Amino acid sequence: MTDIALLTIFVLAVFVGFEVISKVSTTLHTPLMSGANAIHGVILVGAIVATGETTSTVGLALGVLAVVLATVNIVGGFVVTDRMLEMFKGRARPGAAPRSEGSEPGGGR
Repeated sequence: MTDIALLTIFVLAVFVGFEVISKVSTTLHTPLMSGANAIHGVILVGAIVATGETTSTVGLALGVLAVVLATVNIVGGFVVTDRMLEMFKGRARPGAAPRSEGSEPGGGR
């Protein structure tokens, strides 16, 4: 394929990817991030195996770089997922006394 055809495919893939991701509802972002982290775990294992099989210095350097980048990607994905899950937890109102179990609002008897 020519360079123009490859560049065209890349640009179209970027646009399609952006459109697909931007249309995902917020309730699906966390499961998608978890799935992406699982896929990146497989990529990390593949990078480790490929690095272990190489015999050249260039291959070793690229393999170590791939392992480092895959690890950073996985850790970053878990950090983002954790932050997203924190958004779904209820926030305590400042100055509001914590309610005990069994108490009714308004102090009714």
